[in-house]
Amino acid sequence: MNPLFVFTIVFVLFLFAGIRIVFEYKRALKFRFGKYVKTLMPGFRWIIPIVDTIQVVDIRVITINIVSQEVMTEDNVPCSIDGVVFFKIYDPEKAVLEVEEFSFAITQLSQAALRDVCGKVELDTILSKREEMGKNIKTIVEQETHEWGIEIMDVKIKDIQLPENMRRMMANQAEAERSRRARIILAQAEEQAAGKLLEAGLQIDKSPSAIKLRLYQTLSNIAAEKNSTILFPFPEEVLPKTPKKEDS
Repeated sequence: MNPLFVFTIVFVLFLFAGIRIVFEYKRALKFRFGKYVKTLMPGFRWIIPIVDTIQVVDIRVITINIVSQEVMTEDNVPCSIDGVVFFKIYDPEKAVLEVEEFSFAITQLSQAALRDVCGKVELDTILSKREEMGKNIKTIVEQETHEWGIEIMDVKIKDIQLPENMRRMMANQAEAERSRRARIILAQAEEQAAGKLLEAGLQIDKSPSAIKLRLYQTLSNIAAEKNSTILFPFPEEVLPKTPKKEDS
């Protein structure tokens, strides 16, 4: 076999072995004999096989779930809380060289911060101020991750699991609150209705004709339901008469 042909084949394979494609949303850290050389930008790249190696880092926003943590609140209520962390790598070199596994490290920091923050407040605060709790956790976590070239975008508390007896108590409390509000609304409606009836009565008292008209309307409503015979226990003449206008 021609040695030149063999050399050509080996050389071509050597060239192809060093080809790397770096996607737009990634960065590749180049190491030569284990020593960091530079960060490769997106596009077609070539490295020296065997001599050079690369480690690819995703620079998009990454999400990590905070597994459910058992927390004892300040008012001694046990609960299980989980959440999610959004972060982004802005310095791939630090993210790889400063910490062994940044995803695992962020997970551990987030779990510890969640227990610390939620353990210092009462249950009502956690339930009503989730956004504020998430911001406090974010502040604690990003103090550490900033040195790793990682930016914490946001931290959200997803779910809060309470003991069964606590859920029943909260349901009873909510039901009592709804009943209280319903009574208040009903009382306000009765008060307004009574006021309107009083105004109507005062207006009717001012005019005897209005009293007669109201009486006839009531009788008409009664008679419309059934074929009824209505007897007056007193003659109509005893009703107040409408005063006649004096001739000018």
